[in-house]
Amino acid sequence: MLKPALPESVQSLQHANLSAEIESGLLSKVAYISPKFLYDPLGSHLFTAITLIPEYYPTNTEKWILMQYQEEIAAAIGQHGTLIDLGAGNCQKAAFLFPSLNPTTYVAVDFSAQYVQEALTQLQFKFPQIQMMALSMDFSEQLSIPSSVPSAARTFFYPGSSIGNFLAPAAEKLLREIKNQVADGGLLIGIDLMKADAILESAYDDPLQITAAFNLNILRSVNAQLGCNFDIRDFKHVVKINHQENRVELYLEAQTEVTVSWSNNSRSFQKGELIHTENSHKYTTDSIRRMLNQAGFDKLKIWTDPQNYFALVYAQ
Repeated sequence: MLKPALPESVQSLQHANLSAEIESGLLSKVAYISPKFLYDPLGSHLFTAITLIPEYYPTNTEKWILMQYQEEIAAAIGQHGTLIDLGAGNCQKAAFLFPSLNPTTYVAVDFSAQYVQEALTQLQFKFPQIQMMALSMDFSEQLSIPSSVPSAARTFFYPGSSIGNFLAPAAEKLLREIKNQVADGGLLIGIDLMKADAILESAYDDPLQITAAFNLNILRSVNAQLGCNFDIRDFKHVVKINHQENRVELYLEAQTEVTVSWSNNSRSFQKGELIHTENSHKYTTDSIRRMLNQAGFDKLKIWTDPQNYFALVYAQ
């Protein structure tokens, strides 16, 4: 079943809150846009394309781990529970788990309601025995699973190392919210590991420039949300590796002096000025354990690939 549309009053409030969030970021001393705005319908499709390019190792490596250890993963999680997919996107990663986990209920949670509902409609035809639900939610602000979702045997699935987009306090907050709502189940989470600069640079600045298009599309997303007049031709995609913070940082760099206007406000950018759009933190197995332990998870099972590029963790 698909979640019905929200009342217009609620949609209007959400729109106002998101617009205020974008405006606050654009008017900050160092301008920034939350990475959640990368995932409008076009951005979601572009990200799916990114996962198909050979330089972007996380998707294929995570899939290898899921395939290699699927029996162990299923044994750790159990069958016939509720699978709650955070940042579901096209739902394909979760669908890979369906044969081994045999969930009775699947909940696809995503910021982009339109994209996830399209994916879920198609998926329901393939797996009619699974009760399916789409939830439009900005869980970066607050994760709240409704009471209509069964509380027993919940498995939260958070693949792709999306936890790396959060600064440490926000990551711990989200993980604690998961822990508080997981009941007798657990969390299956994909987490990227730190590696050589050349590998990271190729993954986040690919030769086909799909990642650049994905990053630049955020300007179209905020144009639609805030009513501003960004021209993507005035900016370029920039990747920086911050070794002190163990993360990859994405920016948009102004190629000329430009003033962007919206409603009753504006922001001028000098040539070379940056807009920060995303962090992607990288971890070690030790830092993974610390992060999950601090959030209240004390039982961990960790699987990695032979090159130690990526880790898949089941936490309880």
